[in-house]
Amino acid sequence: MGDFEKVGAVLTRHGVGAVAAVVLLAGCGSQSVGAAGAPSASGSGGPCGVVSAAPTGAVKDGARITAVGPVCAEYEVTNGGGEAADVTVVFNRTGAAGGALDNVTRTVAGLAPGATEKGRVELGGNASGVKVVKVRSVPSAEASRVDGPCPASGLRVSADEGDAAMGLRVVGLHLGNCGTAPVTVNGYPELQLLDLEHKPVDGVRFLRGGAEIASGTGADDPPRRLVLKPGEGARSTLVWRNTTEAGAGDAVDAPYVRVRALPGAAPVMVVPELDLGTTGRLGVGAWAAEAGQPPATRPPAG
Repeated sequence: MGDFEKVGAVLTRHGVGAVAAVVLLAGCGSQSVGAAGAPSASGSGGPCGVVSAAPTGAVKDGARITAVGPVCAEYEVTNGGGEAADVTVVFNRTGAAGGALDNVTRTVAGLAPGATEKGRVELGGNASGVKVVKVRSVPSAEASRVDGPCPASGLRVSADEGDAAMGLRVVGLHLGNCGTAPVTVNGYPELQLLDLEHKPVDGVRFLRGGAEIASGTGADDPPRRLVLKPGEGARSTLVWRNTTEAGAGDAVDAPYVRVRALPGAAPVMVVPELDLGTTGRLGVGAWAAEAGQPPATRPPAG
Protein backbone atom coordinates (compact mmCIF):
# COMPACT_ATOMS: atom_id res chain seq x y z
CA MET A 1 0.00 0.00 0.00
CA GLY A 2 3.07 2.23 0.25
CA ASP A 3 4.26 4.70 2.88
CA PHE A 4 1.86 7.20 4.36
CA GLU A 5 2.23 10.32 6.45
CA LYS A 6 2.02 9.61 10.16
CA VAL A 7 -1.07 11.64 10.78
CA GLY A 8 -3.70 12.97 8.42
CA ALA A 9 -5.71 11.61 5.60
CA VAL A 10 -4.56 10.35 2.26
CA LEU A 11 -7.62 10.04 0.10
CA THR A 12 -7.50 8.28 -3.22
CA ARG A 13 -9.82 9.45 -5.97
CA HIS A 14 -12.65 6.96 -5.76
CA GLY A 15 -15.96 8.03 -7.06
CA VAL A 16 -17.51 10.54 -4.65
CA GLY A 17 -16.58 13.70 -6.52
CA ALA A 18 -19.79 15.45 -5.53
CA VAL A 19 -19.09 14.99 -1.83
CA ALA A 20 -17.29 17.61 0.28
CA ALA A 21 -16.36 17.78 3.97
CA VAL A 22 -16.73 20.65 6.42
CA VAL A 23 -16.04 21.33 10.10
CA LEU A 24 -13.34 20.10 12.51
CA LEU A 25 -14.54 17.86 15.30
CA ALA A 26 -14.14 18.95 18.89
CA GLY A 27 -14.37 15.55 20.55
CA CYS A 28 -14.55 11.87 19.72
CA GLY A 29 -18.12 10.82 19.14
CA SER A 30 -20.49 10.46 16.24
CA GLN A 31 -23.08 12.94 15.04
CA SER A 32 -24.53 14.34 11.86
CA VAL A 33 -24.61 17.96 10.78
CA GLY A 34 -27.44 18.92 8.46
CA ALA A 35 -27.19 21.23 5.50
CA ALA A 36 -28.00 24.20 7.74
CA GLY A 37 -25.19 23.26 10.12
CA ALA A 38 -27.31 22.11 13.06
CA PRO A 39 -25.97 18.92 14.69
CA SER A 40 -28.17 15.89 15.17
CA ALA A 41 -27.01 12.91 17.20
CA SER A 42 -26.36 9.69 15.31
CA GLY A 43 -24.33 7.91 17.96
CA SER A 44 -22.20 8.65 20.94
CA GLY A 45 -18.85 7.77 22.40
CA GLY A 46 -16.66 8.70 25.33
CA PRO A 47 -13.73 11.05 24.95
CA CYS A 48 -10.62 9.70 23.26
CA GLY A 49 -8.27 11.38 25.67
CA VAL A 50 -6.44 14.57 24.87
CA VAL A 51 -7.36 15.15 21.24
CA SER A 52 -5.10 17.24 19.04
CA ALA A 53 -6.10 18.60 15.67
CA ALA A 54 -4.72 16.70 12.72
CA PRO A 55 -2.71 18.65 10.13
CA THR A 56 -4.92 20.35 7.60
CA GLY A 57 -5.12 18.20 4.50
CA ALA A 58 -6.93 18.18 1.19
CA VAL A 59 -10.53 17.07 1.33
CA LYS A 60 -11.25 14.53 -1.36
CA ASP A 61 -14.19 12.23 -1.87
CA GLY A 62 -15.95 13.73 1.11
CA ALA A 63 -13.96 12.14 3.94
CA ARG A 64 -11.04 13.21 6.08
CA ILE A 65 -9.40 12.65 9.44
CA THR A 66 -9.93 15.75 11.56
CA ALA A 67 -8.25 14.93 14.88
CA VAL A 68 -6.09 12.22 16.43
CA GLY A 69 -5.86 11.32 20.11
CA PRO A 70 -4.09 8.65 22.14
CA VAL A 71 -6.89 6.10 21.80
CA CYS A 72 -8.89 7.09 18.72
CA ALA A 73 -9.06 9.33 15.69
CA GLU A 74 -11.97 11.46 14.53
CA TYR A 75 -13.29 11.64 11.00
CA GLU A 76 -16.08 13.24 9.03
CA VAL A 77 -17.80 12.49 5.76
CA THR A 78 -20.25 14.79 3.99
CA ASN A 79 -22.74 14.20 1.22
CA GLY A 80 -22.59 17.18 -1.13
CA GLY A 81 -24.70 15.46 -3.78
CA GLY A 82 -28.35 15.90 -4.58
CA GLU A 83 -29.71 12.60 -3.21
CA ALA A 84 -29.30 10.43 -0.14
CA ALA A 85 -26.24 8.17 -0.35
CA ASP A 86 -24.72 5.20 1.42
CA VAL A 87 -21.06 6.14 1.87
CA THR A 88 -18.41 3.58 2.81
CA VAL A 89 -15.00 4.73 4.00
CA VAL A 90 -12.01 2.41 4.33
CA PHE A 91 -9.51 3.60 6.95
CA ASN A 92 -6.01 2.27 7.47
CA ARG A 93 -4.63 2.24 10.98
CA THR A 94 -0.94 3.08 10.99
CA GLY A 95 1.94 2.53 13.38
CA ALA A 96 4.36 5.01 14.89
CA ALA A 97 6.57 4.91 11.79
CA GLY A 98 3.60 5.47 9.48
CA GLY A 99 3.45 1.89 8.22
CA ALA A 100 0.11 0.24 7.47
CA LEU A 101 -1.29 -2.10 10.14
CA ASP A 102 -4.87 -3.01 9.24
CA ASN A 103 -8.03 -1.64 7.66
CA VAL A 104 -11.26 -0.56 9.30
CA THR A 105 -14.46 0.08 7.34
CA ARG A 106 -17.31 2.39 8.26
CA THR A 107 -20.54 2.83 6.31
CA VAL A 108 -22.96 5.72 6.71
CA ALA A 109 -26.35 4.63 5.38
CA GLY A 110 -28.87 7.14 4.09
CA LEU A 111 -26.65 10.22 4.45
CA ALA A 112 -28.86 13.11 3.40
CA PRO A 113 -27.73 15.70 0.85
CA GLY A 114 -25.63 18.31 2.61
CA ALA A 115 -25.38 16.30 5.84
CA THR A 116 -22.09 15.47 7.56
CA GLU A 117 -21.50 12.34 9.61
CA LYS A 118 -18.85 12.52 12.31
CA GLY A 119 -17.39 9.46 13.98
CA ARG A 120 -14.30 7.86 15.36
CA VAL A 121 -11.97 4.99 14.70
CA GLU A 122 -10.45 3.30 17.73
CA LEU A 123 -6.68 2.91 17.65
CA GLY A 124 -5.58 0.32 20.18
CA GLY A 125 -2.65 -2.05 19.96
CA ASN A 126 0.29 -0.58 18.07
CA ALA A 127 -1.80 1.91 16.08
CA SER A 128 -1.02 5.59 16.49
CA GLY A 129 -2.71 7.12 13.45
CA VAL A 130 -5.41 6.63 10.84
CA LYS A 131 -5.58 7.41 7.14
CA VAL A 132 -8.46 7.37 4.68
CA VAL A 133 -7.53 5.09 1.80
CA LYS A 134 -10.79 4.63 -0.12
CA VAL A 135 -14.29 6.09 -0.28
CA ARG A 136 -17.21 4.58 -2.13
CA SER A 137 -20.70 6.05 -2.44
CA VAL A 138 -23.91 4.66 -3.91
CA PRO A 139 -27.40 6.19 -4.06
CA SER A 140 -29.33 4.94 -1.05
CA ALA A 141 -32.26 4.08 -3.31
CA GLU A 142 -29.98 1.56 -5.10
CA ALA A 143 -27.88 0.46 -2.14
CA SER A 144 -27.15 -3.21 -1.57
CA ARG A 145 -28.04 -4.06 2.03
CA VAL A 146 -27.88 -7.62 3.25
CA ASP A 147 -29.44 -6.66 6.59
CA GLY A 148 -32.43 -4.57 7.50
CA PRO A 149 -35.91 -4.51 5.97
CA CYS A 150 -36.57 -6.46 2.80
CA PRO A 151 -36.70 -4.18 -0.27
CA ALA A 152 -40.07 -3.56 -1.89
CA SER A 153 -39.00 -5.85 -4.73
CA GLY A 154 -38.62 -8.76 -2.32
CA LEU A 155 -35.10 -9.34 -3.66
CA ARG A 156 -31.71 -8.66 -2.14
CA VAL A 157 -28.67 -8.32 -4.41
CA SER A 158 -25.09 -8.21 -3.14
CA ALA A 159 -21.52 -8.86 -4.22
CA ASP A 160 -18.99 -10.83 -2.21
CA GLU A 161 -15.32 -9.95 -1.74
CA GLY A 162 -14.27 -12.45 -4.40
CA ASP A 163 -10.94 -14.12 -5.05
CA ALA A 164 -7.86 -12.89 -6.87
CA ALA A 165 -4.81 -14.83 -8.04
CA MET A 166 -2.24 -14.20 -10.78
CA GLY A 167 -4.31 -11.42 -12.30
CA LEU A 168 -7.52 -13.48 -12.37
CA ARG A 169 -10.54 -12.07 -10.55
CA VAL A 170 -13.70 -13.96 -9.58
CA VAL A 171 -16.56 -12.23 -7.74
CA GLY A 172 -19.95 -13.66 -6.86
CA LEU A 173 -23.24 -11.80 -7.25
CA HIS A 174 -25.86 -13.07 -4.82
CA LEU A 175 -29.62 -12.85 -5.19
CA GLY A 176 -31.87 -13.62 -2.23
CA ASN A 177 -35.65 -13.90 -2.07
CA CYS A 178 -36.57 -12.10 1.15
CA GLY A 179 -40.19 -11.64 0.13
CA THR A 180 -43.28 -13.75 0.74
CA ALA A 181 -43.84 -15.24 -2.74
CA PRO A 182 -41.74 -17.42 -5.04
CA VAL A 183 -39.60 -15.65 -7.64
CA THR A 184 -38.56 -17.17 -10.96
CA VAL A 185 -35.16 -16.32 -12.42
CA ASN A 186 -33.88 -17.44 -15.77
CA GLY A 187 -30.65 -16.55 -17.52
CA TYR A 188 -28.18 -13.81 -16.74
CA PRO A 189 -28.29 -10.67 -14.66
CA GLU A 190 -28.42 -7.37 -16.53
CA LEU A 191 -25.29 -5.32 -15.79
CA GLN A 192 -24.16 -1.76 -16.36
CA LEU A 193 -20.57 -0.87 -15.52
CA LEU A 194 -19.96 2.52 -13.90
CA ASP A 195 -16.82 4.55 -13.32
CA LEU A 196 -15.76 6.54 -10.26
CA GLU A 197 -18.28 9.25 -11.06
CA HIS A 198 -21.11 6.76 -11.63
CA LYS A 199 -20.93 7.35 -15.38
CA PRO A 200 -21.41 4.38 -17.76
CA VAL A 201 -18.29 2.55 -18.90
CA ASP A 202 -18.48 1.62 -22.56
CA GLY A 203 -16.40 -0.67 -24.74
CA VAL A 204 -16.46 -3.76 -22.49
CA ARG A 205 -17.74 -7.04 -23.96
CA PHE A 206 -19.97 -9.16 -21.75
CA LEU A 207 -19.20 -12.86 -22.25
CA ARG A 208 -21.69 -15.56 -21.35
CA GLY A 209 -19.74 -17.62 -18.86
CA GLY A 210 -16.07 -17.37 -18.00
CA ALA A 211 -14.52 -20.11 -20.18
CA GLU A 212 -12.90 -17.61 -22.56
CA ILE A 213 -11.11 -16.07 -19.60
CA ALA A 214 -10.36 -19.02 -17.31
CA SER A 215 -11.68 -22.51 -16.59
CA GLY A 216 -13.00 -23.80 -13.30
CA THR A 217 -14.49 -20.52 -12.10
CA GLY A 218 -18.03 -21.86 -11.68
CA ALA A 219 -19.41 -19.41 -14.22
CA ASP A 220 -20.00 -21.82 -17.10
CA ASP A 221 -23.22 -23.70 -16.24
CA PRO A 222 -25.95 -23.11 -18.83
CA PRO A 223 -28.90 -20.95 -17.81
CA ARG A 224 -31.80 -22.71 -16.14
CA ARG A 225 -35.11 -21.54 -14.79
CA LEU A 226 -35.02 -21.40 -11.02
CA VAL A 227 -37.97 -20.90 -8.73
CA LEU A 228 -36.67 -19.29 -5.56
CA LYS A 229 -38.93 -19.83 -2.59
CA PRO A 230 -38.84 -17.24 0.21
CA GLY A 231 -35.48 -17.58 1.93
CA GLU A 232 -33.76 -19.17 -1.09
CA GLY A 233 -31.11 -17.57 -3.26
CA ALA A 234 -29.16 -17.72 -6.50
CA ARG A 235 -25.64 -16.80 -7.54
CA SER A 236 -24.01 -15.40 -10.66
CA THR A 237 -20.25 -15.21 -11.12
CA LEU A 238 -18.18 -12.39 -12.63
CA VAL A 239 -14.81 -13.35 -14.12
CA TRP A 240 -12.10 -11.08 -15.52
CA ARG A 241 -8.37 -10.46 -15.73
CA ASN A 242 -6.57 -7.22 -14.96
CA THR A 243 -3.97 -7.74 -17.69
CA THR A 244 -2.55 -4.55 -19.20
CA GLU A 245 -0.81 -4.72 -22.56
CA ALA A 246 1.30 -2.00 -24.13
CA GLY A 247 -0.38 -0.33 -27.09
CA ALA A 248 -3.79 -1.79 -26.21
CA GLY A 249 -5.27 1.48 -24.99
CA ASP A 250 -6.08 2.75 -21.53
CA ALA A 251 -6.78 0.41 -18.66
CA VAL A 252 -10.44 0.29 -17.63
CA ASP A 253 -11.57 0.50 -14.02
CA ALA A 254 -15.25 0.17 -13.14
CA PRO A 255 -15.64 0.08 -9.37
CA TYR A 256 -19.43 0.13 -9.51
CA VAL A 257 -21.87 -2.21 -11.25
CA ARG A 258 -25.60 -1.55 -11.53
CA VAL A 259 -27.39 -4.91 -11.39
CA ARG A 260 -30.89 -5.84 -12.46
CA ALA A 261 -31.52 -9.39 -11.32
CA LEU A 262 -34.54 -9.74 -13.62
CA PRO A 263 -35.67 -7.78 -16.69
CA GLY A 264 -37.40 -4.66 -15.44
CA ALA A 265 -36.31 -5.17 -11.84
CA ALA A 266 -35.26 -2.24 -9.70
CA PRO A 267 -31.51 -1.63 -10.04
CA VAL A 268 -29.07 -2.35 -7.24
CA MET A 269 -25.57 -0.85 -7.26
CA VAL A 270 -22.75 -3.07 -5.99
CA VAL A 271 -19.04 -2.35 -5.70
CA PRO A 272 -16.99 -5.29 -7.04
CA GLU A 273 -14.05 -3.03 -8.03
CA LEU A 274 -13.61 -4.24 -11.62
CA ASP A 275 -10.02 -3.60 -12.70
CA LEU A 276 -10.31 -4.85 -16.26
CA GLY A 277 -6.92 -3.70 -17.48
CA THR A 278 -6.90 -3.48 -21.28
CA THR A 279 -8.72 -6.79 -21.78
CA GLY A 280 -12.12 -5.25 -22.56
CA ARG A 281 -13.91 -8.41 -21.41
CA LEU A 282 -16.06 -9.49 -18.48
CA GLY A 283 -17.37 -13.03 -18.10
CA VAL A 284 -20.84 -13.28 -16.57
CA GLY A 285 -22.30 -16.52 -15.27
CA ALA A 286 -25.99 -17.42 -15.44
CA TRP A 287 -28.00 -17.44 -12.23
CA ALA A 288 -27.51 -20.78 -10.46
CA ALA A 289 -28.91 -22.05 -7.20
CA GLU A 290 -26.85 -21.23 -4.13
CA ALA A 291 -25.07 -24.14 -2.47
CA GLY A 292 -27.42 -26.48 -0.64
CA GLN A 293 -30.40 -25.76 -2.89
CA PRO A 294 -31.76 -27.77 -5.85
CA PRO A 295 -29.71 -27.00 -8.98
CA ALA A 296 -32.86 -26.28 -10.99
CA THR A 297 -36.56 -26.55 -10.44
CA ARG A 298 -37.59 -26.37 -14.07
CA PRO A 299 -36.11 -27.61 -17.35
CA PRO A 300 -33.30 -25.66 -19.00
CA ALA A 301 -34.34 -22.48 -20.72
CA GLY A 302 -35.20 -22.88 -24.38
